[in-house]
Amino acid sequence: MGASAARSLLGERCNIHDFADCQNIQSGSVFIIASGGSAKDFPFQTFHDIPMITMNGAISMFLDTPVRPFFYACTDRDFSNQQPQLFAEALHRSDRVALWEEHVRSLSIRTDGELYLLHKAPKPSFIDILRRKDQELVRNHTFPGWGQKLLGFSKNLQRGFFDARTVAYLALQIAYHVGFTKVFLVGVDLNQDLGRFYERNDMAVSPCGLDQHYESRILPSFQLVANSVVDDTFAVYNLSEFSRLPHSVIPYKTLEEVTAMVREG
Repeated sequence: MGASAARSLLGERCNIHDFADCQNIQSGSVFIIASGGSAKDFPFQTFHDIPMITMNGAISMFLDTPVRPFFYACTDRDFSNQQPQLFAEALHRSDRVALWEEHVRSLSIRTDGELYLLHKAPKPSFIDILRRKDQELVRNHTFPGWGQKLLGFSKNLQRGFFDARTVAYLALQIAYHVGFTKVFLVGVDLNQDLGRFYERNDMAVSPCGLDQHYESRILPSFQLVANSVVDDTFAVYNLSEFSRLPHSVIPYKTLEEVTAMVREG
């Protein structure tokens, strides 16, 4: 369902936009703030003037600061029940929010920023796979039944996004869609055993499926980005030295290197 039809269903409580409204509106650097433990070491306030995309409970890094996320994304429909306070803060603090339409309708929520409704990219036809000509929906061109999952990366979220079983991958597609050219991953550790930086012993812990999906979906999706998306106009770097993602897939950069890259424009 498009934004126009959704507006009639959701009324005036949400400022709904099409993804076309935010395509190529930015340039330069962006930080993607995820929930891995290494995010605790990120000097958040030092980069307060650089746009940031965040997700799920990583919004906690923005609490008690004047910094508003450029975009907040959540694909976990249970997160609003598991972490209601953090979810409410995300909707209140973020300039833009990406959620499932069904999630929005079921919660009767209000957002202070622009709301963008998520939908998955369509499955390709047999002819689409053979032709390999779609420049906006980059796929691994696997034929069904050949033992490898069909994976992809969307350069145009108006046409949908590809799910890699980690919301950080959606955030990366958002970064491309809105026009950023240098993306720095913060807290993308992908280490299930170490947990999330904001979790405490006295709070409810949301389920985590990183181990279940890492080999089959997460790693191959980032490999697709490295091989078929990254080029002279779009670069991705990882600030997590001990990320599960190999440095050969997403290059690691030290904080000093990132600072120089961000400040040079």
